[in-house]
Amino acid sequence: MASTGVLLLELGLYASCFVCGIITAASITIVQGNFGGRCMLYGLVDYNATADLIGIKSSSSLSLCYFVSAISVMVAVVCFSVSLYWLYMFCIDGEIRRERVWMNLIIAASGFFLFFLLITGCVVKIGRDALCHSLLESVPNINSCDEAQTRKWVSPLRGGRFYNSLHNAETAVWVNFFLWFIVGVLMIVQRRQGSGSTVIAGGPGGGLFGEAGVTDAETEPFFNRTARGRGGESLSGNSF
Repeated sequence: MASTGVLLLELGLYASCFVCGIITAASITIVQGNFGGRCMLYGLVDYNATADLIGIKSSSSLSLCYFVSAISVMVAVVCFSVSLYWLYMFCIDGEIRRERVWMNLIIAASGFFLFFLLITGCVVKIGRDALCHSLLESVPNINSCDEAQTRKWVSPLRGGRFYNSLHNAETAVWVNFFLWFIVGVLMIVQRRQGSGSTVIAGGPGGGLFGEAGVTDAETEPFFNRTARGRGGESLSGNSF
């Protein structure tokens, strides 16, 4: 039961990491789409006082936003694949056999993702702050970055929810980072507790819902049972 609980915990962590990765990639993509495909991380704006419109002075390289989206999508794909594989094994075979090599692979993956999620979180955080600093300096009568969402932007730019989207992206990255840290710690603890492979069974009979297991008599070939039955009949006849 404890092993099943650990499995459910890990599946919950992977599902949460998948959702966070999708949120980050979607938020960055939405901001790019609203600003004509430009990457607004570390971007600079200018203000047209005559028309009372906010415009873009400069934007960052598209590769910066592509990097953030790529890391987020990569994390989401890995989490989805691992979760799907584990659910398949758990439902079909009734157990999950995790070798020590598998645990080492998960630990290495967690370290890899922690490193790049840390970089991604810093890029989104500092890039958003740079954009907000430019807005506060250039646009009059605003005291916070989210107030710029209510101002008019030069067409075809749409800055209605840019701050909320970047804030959601940053939050999702740091939550993802924290969840992968938990995954890494959980794998290290399990590896130290067991020297060999770890088997997580679904129920008393080995199925997901604890169905009764298959007996030896049920798996015995039909001809063997027929021959053994005839042998028993002949022995009964000889006894008379």
